[in-house]
Amino acid sequence: MEITVRGLWTLMHGMGFGALYLLACSGALVELHRFTTSSPPSEATPGQERFFKVYLLAMVVLAWAAVLTGAYVVYPWYRAAPPPGTTALAMFPQRLLMSSSTTIGWHSLGMEWKEHVAWFAPISITMVAFVFIRYGRDLKNHRQLRAAVLSFAVASFVAAGIAGFCGAMINKYAPVQGGHTIQLSQGEEK
Repeated sequence: MEITVRGLWTLMHGMGFGALYLLACSGALVELHRFTTSSPPSEATPGQERFFKVYLLAMVVLAWAAVLTGAYVVYPWYRAAPPPGTTALAMFPQRLLMSSSTTIGWHSLGMEWKEHVAWFAPISITMVAFVFIRYGRDLKNHRQLRAAVLSFAVASFVAAGIAGFCGAMINKYAPVQGGHTIQLSQGEEK
């Protein structure tokens, strides 16, 4: 079993940082609602509030790690230009997608959206974390601010979901390949 360095970075970007972030979003949305509603069934303890602040900070780190590894590690490999006269485009994902009328949409729509909408996830979750750290349980007394925080948390989740879906589909049709091969395990001889 083996994986290339570029495949490993793509895996860490999408399944490591991105998928963990999406999973964490569902918990954060529930907890934000619980902490900020005006009449919760059970009052949150200071320990639970501290834990949720750390949880939000971990989400901020995951979101920024996903976007920064995507933009500065994986994306340059995606957009690499082939030398003139190259006909085998497997090592050049952007050109591979653009070479067929059935896959050009994954570049022109999918990747363009992914490049731009993905940045909204870390920016908005950073705002959510900052405001919750600043106000904590008192956020329930600020109706408009609470609505903004919940809206930005949902927007961050949706933006990350769109970017993740587009990234998975693009990687299905034109995976980033190449780099040194890493042996994960040796197969059995038959």
